[in-house]
Amino acid sequence: MLFYWPIVLTVVSNVCYHIFLKLTPANANPLLSLSAAYATAMVATLAMYPFYANGNGIRQGFGELNWTSYALGLAIVGLEVGFLLAYRLGWQISLVGMISNSAVALLLIPIGLFFFQDSLTPTNMLGVVFCFIGLLLVNWKA
Repeated sequence: MLFYWPIVLTVVSNVCYHIFLKLTPANANPLLSLSAAYATAMVATLAMYPFYANGNGIRQGFGELNWTSYALGLAIVGLEVGFLLAYRLGWQISLVGMISNSAVALLLIPIGLFFFQDSLTPTNMLGVVFCFIGLLLVNWKA
């Protein structure tokens, strides 16, 4: 069960994420709304830091970071603003996550293959084909 815990956490958190973004008031400034979310996230992660510190103080922990932590922060801003604006433009909560995540999965395949030496089995490739077909069908305007 411990093996699946991180995936359960990401699924539950992702569902809550989309629900909370969809429920964000339309008159709330999107950047201030996200700033409040990031402030809450910062307080929560700093409160959890002692449980993952491995004996390191926070100053030493910051010294061990590199550019990727800051680049991730920018990517998160793009992700959050993109989803929030998609909902404000009328995207359906039942589709926006599926469309976005399917497209991301398809784009990550060549990145994983060429830069991280991932491999795909024939069964994985069949799943990729179904993912692509599903993405086309979900976006089909009948």
